Amino acid sequence: MEPSEREFIERLKDKATAQEAFSELVSHYKERLYWHIRNIVKNHDDTDDILQNTFIKIFKNIGNFKGESQLFSWMYRIATNEAITFLNKQARKNHISSQELQDQIIGNLESDVYFEGTEIQLKLQNAINSLPAKQQQVFNMKYFQDLKYREISEILETSEGALKASYHIAVRKIEEYLKTH
Repeated sequence: MEPSEREFIERLKDKATAQEAFSELVSHYKERLYWHIRNIVKNHDDTDDILQNTFIKIFKNIGNFKGESQLFSWMYRIATNEAITFLNKQARKNHISSQELQDQIIGNLESDVYFEGTEIQLKLQNAINSLPAKQQQVFNMKYFQDLKYREISEILETSEGALKASYHIAVRKIEEYLKTH
């Protein structure tokens, strides 16, 4: 961990500087975390709610952050867990499987006023949706957010080798999907 990040974390943990430091944290990371969550849940309003919950969890739990990973990775892991928990609750509430919920979400993209995608982008979202959950996460983080394998490895707590394999398999499956649909 860089000295500047260590100092920033200390500011977050210190009651005298926590509010100001947390405002900086939100300002610096809200857009990146928004798009990370949005890639998982697809819906703008749900993403806003999950983002808010993510920041609340970060604020409440910063004292437990041990610095074993980068702050950024720790926050992404919280955001990922919050998004997945949200989707699982939605599926249970609607008495459907997680995959059926994902299919519904993709189907709703066309009518989402915040989705400005073209037909090919919608096809890409359908292709991504056809992947297993872990491959979806890896593909989204690498392709859309341009994260390094090392960063994804910290977020998903998986080896870089496994992530590279997962990403390349996902790319092949997406290419195949786009050719046949």
